[in-house]
Amino acid sequence: MFTSVFGSVEAGIIYSLMALGVYLSFRILDFPDLTVDGSFVTGAAVAAVMISNGTNPFLASGMALVAGFMAGMVTGLLHTKGRINPLLSGILMMIALYSINLRILGKPNVPLSSEETVFTVFRSWFESLGIDEGLEAFLNTVGLSGFVPSTWSILLPMAIFVLAIKLLLDAFLKTEIGLAIRGTGDNEQMVRSFSVHTDWTKMIGLGLANGLVAFSGGLVAQYNGFADVGMGIGMIVIGLASVIIGEAIFGAKSVVRATLAVIGGAIVYRLVVAFALKVEFLEAGDMKLITAIMVIVALLIPKWVDSYKKFRQKRSRLKLNIQARATGKGGEQLAATKPDQ
Repeated sequence: MFTSVFGSVEAGIIYSLMALGVYLSFRILDFPDLTVDGSFVTGAAVAAVMISNGTNPFLASGMALVAGFMAGMVTGLLHTKGRINPLLSGILMMIALYSINLRILGKPNVPLSSEETVFTVFRSWFESLGIDEGLEAFLNTVGLSGFVPSTWSILLPMAIFVLAIKLLLDAFLKTEIGLAIRGTGDNEQMVRSFSVHTDWTKMIGLGLANGLVAFSGGLVAQYNGFADVGMGIGMIVIGLASVIIGEAIFGAKSVVRATLAVIGGAIVYRLVVAFALKVEFLEAGDMKLITAIMVIVALLIPKWVDSYKKFRQKRSRLKLNIQARATGKGGEQLAATKPDQ
C-alpha cells in the first residue's frame, strides 16, 4: 500500500505539468482547448523517437516541449486567423495530431525500457552520490524503512523541477506579456482598448499550455517506459479533474496559490485513483469512470456548501424575526434598522 502511495505521488508530480497547461488554457485564457489529448502524445512521441535514436534524454524532453508549443500555436492560429470556434479549433487540431503522432512514432508503440531516459540518469546520479543509501540509513534509525520506496531518484528531482516550473510560471504571469494573457482571458474587449494584440496573446498562451502538456507527455513516456499513440485519450478530463480538485481543496484566490493548488490536485487525483482501484469490484478499466465521478463530485461539493451556507443564513434570520415578534420588539427593531428618509 505504501509503495503504491509513493508511486501515485511520483506520477501525480509528473502529470501536474500537464495539469498546469490545462490551467493556463481553461482558467487563465478561458479557452476550452481540446488539443491536450493530441499534444500530450506529441510530446511522448517526439521524446521517445529521439531517445530511441540515441539523443540525450534531456534534449529530447526539451524538444517535446517545443513540439507541443507549435501544436498550441496552430490551434491559436485556427481560432484567431481562421475565425474558427475555440472548441472546434481544438477538436480539429486534436484529430490532426493523431495522424501526425502516428507518423512521428512510425508504429503504434515505441518501447523505451532498454533506453537511457531522464529517470535512469537521475537513478545513476543518486547511486553515485549515495543519496539513497544515506536516506535509507536515516529511515532505518527511525523505523520507517519498510514504508518508503527503495529509491528517491524520481520523487525528489521531479518535485524540485516541478516547483521550479511553477515559480517560473508565476513570475511569467506577472510580466507585461503574462498580464496581457491574463487580461485576454478575463476581458478581451478591455485589453484590446489598451492596444494589446489579443490574437498573439491567445496564441502564446495556448502555445505555452500545450508546451507544458507535451513536456509532461515526454516525461510520462520515459516514466512508463513506452510511448503509445493512444496514451492521450481522456487526458483533458484528467487535467480538468486535477484543476478542479485542487481549487476545491486548496483554493485559488491568487495565481500563486492556484498553480500550487493545481499541483496538489494532480497528486490528490492520483492518490484517489490508487485507493479506488484497491476496491474489490473496481478494475483498471474503470479508471475513466472514477475520473468522471471525481470531477462531478468536485463540481457539486462547492455548490452544496454554498447552498448550505445560504440555508443557514436564512434560517438564522428567520429565527431572529421569530424571537423579535415573541418579545414584542419587532417594530422597534425595524424602526431602528430603517434608514432616514
